[in-house]
Amino acid sequence: MKFAYKFSNLLGSFYRQGNLSFSKDGNFVISPVGNRISVFDLKNNKSETLPVSTTKNITCVGICPDGNLAILIDEDGAAVLVSLVTRAVLHHHHFHKPVHSVCFSPDGRKFVITKENVALMYHAPGRNREFNAFALDKSYYGPFDETTCIDWTDDSKCFAVGSKDMTTWIFGAERWANLIYYSLGGHKDIIVGCFFEKDSLDLYTVSQDGTLCIWESDSELEDLRKGPKYSERKKMEEKNKRHQEGEENEADDDIEDILGEDGEARGEVIKGSADAPKELEGIKNVRYTQRSKHYFNKEGDFNKLTAVAFHKKIRILVTGFATGAFHLHELPEFDLIHSLSISDQRISTIAINPTGDWIGFGCSGLGQLLVWEWQSESYVFKQQGHFNNMNSLAFSPDGQYLATGGDDGKVKVWNTNSGLCFVTFTEHSSSVTNVAFSSSGFVVVSASLDGTVRAFDLHRYRNFRTMTSPRPAQFSSLAVDSSGELVCAGSQDSFEIFLWSMQTGRLLEVLSGHEGPVSNLCFSPVQSVLASVSWDKTVRLWDMLDSWQTKETLRLTSDGLAVTYRPDGQELAVASLDGEITFWNPQTAGQVSSISGRHDLQMGRKEMEKITAKQSAKGKSFTSLCYSADGESILAGGQSKFVCIYNIKEQVLMKKFEISCNLSLDAMEEFLDRRKMTEFGSLSILDEGTGDGDGVELSLPGVKRGDMSSRHFKPEIRVSSLRFSPTGRSWAAASTEGLLIYSLDASLVFDPYDLDMDVTPTSIRQQVKKKEWAAAILLSFRLNETSLIREVLEAVPYDQIPVVCSSLPDVYVDKLLDFVASTLERSNHLQFYLTWSQCLLTLHGQKLKNRSGTVLPTVKQLLKSIQRHHDDLSKLCDWNIYNIRYADALSKQKGMKRTAAESISDEEQEGSEEMDSEGEEEDLMSEPVMVEK
Repeated sequence: MKFAYKFSNLLGSFYRQGNLSFSKDGNFVISPVGNRISVFDLKNNKSETLPVSTTKNITCVGICPDGNLAILIDEDGAAVLVSLVTRAVLHHHHFHKPVHSVCFSPDGRKFVITKENVALMYHAPGRNREFNAFALDKSYYGPFDETTCIDWTDDSKCFAVGSKDMTTWIFGAERWANLIYYSLGGHKDIIVGCFFEKDSLDLYTVSQDGTLCIWESDSELEDLRKGPKYSERKKMEEKNKRHQEGEENEADDDIEDILGEDGEARGEVIKGSADAPKELEGIKNVRYTQRSKHYFNKEGDFNKLTAVAFHKKIRILVTGFATGAFHLHELPEFDLIHSLSISDQRISTIAINPTGDWIGFGCSGLGQLLVWEWQSESYVFKQQGHFNNMNSLAFSPDGQYLATGGDDGKVKVWNTNSGLCFVTFTEHSSSVTNVAFSSSGFVVVSASLDGTVRAFDLHRYRNFRTMTSPRPAQFSSLAVDSSGELVCAGSQDSFEIFLWSMQTGRLLEVLSGHEGPVSNLCFSPVQSVLASVSWDKTVRLWDMLDSWQTKETLRLTSDGLAVTYRPDGQELAVASLDGEITFWNPQTAGQVSSISGRHDLQMGRKEMEKITAKQSAKGKSFTSLCYSADGESILAGGQSKFVCIYNIKEQVLMKKFEISCNLSLDAMEEFLDRRKMTEFGSLSILDEGTGDGDGVELSLPGVKRGDMSSRHFKPEIRVSSLRFSPTGRSWAAASTEGLLIYSLDASLVFDPYDLDMDVTPTSIRQQVKKKEWAAAILLSFRLNETSLIREVLEAVPYDQIPVVCSSLPDVYVDKLLDFVASTLERSNHLQFYLTWSQCLLTLHGQKLKNRSGTVLPTVKQLLKSIQRHHDDLSKLCDWNIYNIRYADALSKQKGMKRTAAESISDEEQEGSEEMDSEGEEEDLMSEPVMVEK
């Protein structure tokens, strides 16, 4: 068995810290998520997390102007140069100090980074192959405190740097004669942003106390000239002056002949001297004056200005505050356009796309990412993950959706294709411990520590059932039977299992018998049997058809933590506290085999622990188990950065997946850093709960704003839940990093079947030319190249599909059905591949049913593909129907107006005819009438 599962996507996290960036066309927003970056497609509503990671959390992201390269810098100053086209790492560099900001020049030739009180300018990597992609050009010193922000002029001649010492410095990117450096004051707080005007040296500076200063330069960008600096020019001018005075004394007698009437001849003599270069004529140093000063609305010290962005073309300034409010101003008039609020949390970063239509906001406190269209005042993109731990996850029966529950009391449902959350349920008032889908896939059930089990409808997006116990209980486990009629939840304080009816919400039974907290529940997929595992070292099998009595009791050697059934229901896997995974036959209640996984749970040493990682690993165990779709292997995870996959038959470890390499999380390193050790112990122990260290900020309970104290903690790496997709093509892990998706990367695996010398692409194409369709399909599957199989299948005439399907051997029917199921998910030839699947299932249905255990994942993947296309087409058809109805109603309205206009014209015409007839009658009345006698 081959395990080609690779990291595919990261869900549940949209923004952590750092700066947001838009792509060159403005349709993509790039957001740092921990030690990775995610790219969100705003047009197609999709997300992708790049398979590139840094050592620690990313704090700065710089995108080159053409959008092909990105520089990622983490908390320690380690930088990674990434190609956004190939998704590959091109270069590593370490700045050895934390970097505050990074910015490319508009021409893409250089970039500037700021660390401590220094600005460093580097040559940007170009098309030429270079040994060192980051070559230092110049170092700029000036600020007395840490630098905060950077901005370039449009022609890349100068750049401005803001600092915490309340000053802004303008530096020349080259050796300009009239601008070496310039310092601007005028603020009373930290500089948050500095921005040049378009094609100008005029500058805007914004400070943290909500003050905007507008600076006007007496020079233009075209006035910058290369040459010696001011001190050298001063010496040269003094030398010229002395030379001039000497000439005046020597030529005092001939002065009248040299001077003209207007006195211009002497200037020509001096300008033409060899000591005064002609390029220095008329040079004056660049000077700035403060044109105006403006203040934002202030609500106190806690409402600080935290983020700012400026668009040079449309001159829109966007400012974000610590209270979650943001303002839009038009500069330089400082006219207020909008003043809105997105949350009650601090806005961490703001970015504007190149066209100026969309504004991106990032809130690190909530993990929230928003893209707002300011002209129509509407959201383009609005996503937020679980801002606390993610406890559980569940796949829908077709594998198209994922449900997650977290400590924040929210239940979120995600689309696995787009990677985005489309509905959030907030009815729970405490941590959600477990979630599950019903067999129909349209009901999500969740258990919580608030003492309720809730059922949510995915059609109307509402909570339609709330199930409670007679006495308040904290539910820690949940299970829904295969029919979707029974819902059971285990309590961690009363040691009981409660059983409800999904239809009525009525409590059916309370199952008692366990002598410890119930840690996990699982229904058999083929029988009405419930398996429950508890801390009392037992697994109990409850018969749902026989008065809910205990059918069997399995004795464990240690506390039970997790239990799961194999997809065919013929085997039961149990994880216990001693690190063992035991396999049982539920029919005979006998143990089949066991796997010792204690040594596979390799774990790092926590900063607060006083024992080594090797000793602490002895007490670790698996807390989550999941069978693969074919039942041949099992996934296991727990309080570790590794997820293990075991072959059950051989009882061997097949592969260990490292879910994260982020050293910003706790328990990642096996040994403690000696540099953090003192004679009193580790510095982390001494500074516990105090200081402004790295990690997640922790506020006082109930405090929404005004909490000025600083408490941080480093979250511990762990895997709380594991699930295999019903299609068998992917699996998901709920971890501290977020919701990690691992998928099969079939395009990189060459796995031929029954290969021979005669099986070549040339021979396959010859069979296609001879119209030997069945032979060509068999040969293509023996070579097993995806592109070639697709080429052969799409060459088969539509009317020949039933004939070809009937002549295929049984071995190739499974392979062809699997290929059709995977291809249908991405192909546009819907009717063609649906005909293939229909013929295969119709002609070979009975034989496939006998092999249902191996074919079931393929059928589920086929259902997932069909369902996704059905949803897309139904939406498109509904939209077309709406447009047709609208056009029809519009045409009828125009027709009514036309008929009304015609009737009015007819009435006018009839009225004119009547007037003419009346006129004729009046004429007749006026004429004399001859009457015969």
